[in-house]
Amino acid sequence: MGQKINPIGFRIGVIREPDSRWYADKKTYKKHLYVDYRIREFIRKELGKGLVSKVDIMRAMNNVRVTIFAARPGAVIGRQGQGIAQLSKNLQDMVRGLDPDAVVHVDVKESPQPELDAQLIADNIALQLERRISHRRAMRQAIGRHLRNNGRGMKVVCSGRLGGAEIARSESEKVGKIPLHTLRADIDYGLAEAYTTYGVVGVKVWVYRGEVLRERVRQTPQQQGFELEGGSVIESAPSDEPTLTEEPKNTEESTHVDA
Repeated sequence: MGQKINPIGFRIGVIREPDSRWYADKKTYKKHLYVDYRIREFIRKELGKGLVSKVDIMRAMNNVRVTIFAARPGAVIGRQGQGIAQLSKNLQDMVRGLDPDAVVHVDVKESPQPELDAQLIADNIALQLERRISHRRAMRQAIGRHLRNNGRGMKVVCSGRLGGAEIARSESEKVGKIPLHTLRADIDYGLAEAYTTYGVVGVKVWVYRGEVLRERVRQTPQQQGFELEGGSVIESAPSDEPTLTEEPKNTEESTHVDA
């Protein structure tokens, strides 16, 4: 199962949240889904490869808030905000052609870990392939940067007419571990296409960034926020936000007993 399915979709609801967060009825669900798809395609086309990590979309009534996670936010915003202003205008015009009542708001944020972001890594490899750099060199350089940034594991697969060969093939490079079946494993996935003179080369990247565990602490009903007999309520409920933890280390405790 873990070998076939998209690692991001496989972990939604467990350790990841969906990139689109809104509710709709049966009549408008299809329209909203198509608009989200067109928004992401438009942004990636306008900004190009190697810049956009992901695009989050939230809806509240007719307001559509688009958050762009970029490796270099300054390149998206531009001088005095001219870049983001033009992008917002073009995006609003495109969306109004599909949904006349929608009002688009665009935010730009920096990607938390660009060196460990699978989509940015895949785009970078695809750009190098388009510049006629060897696929083996591009893959090994990406793995080297991953190791220098304390990555846990990484796998890269390039498929197509590699090096201009007449017969298409696939080649891969792997370092560390990629536990695809472990749902608590934070695995990022990225896909990019390199348009070369001898055909299209697909690039897939898996990045393992550690395990995400929810804190499970045994607490009394009062600490969990239940109502007491006297009518008072304790509001300090524990947080359910997932936290990134290091892998447990084996520790040996030695005891000394006096004779």
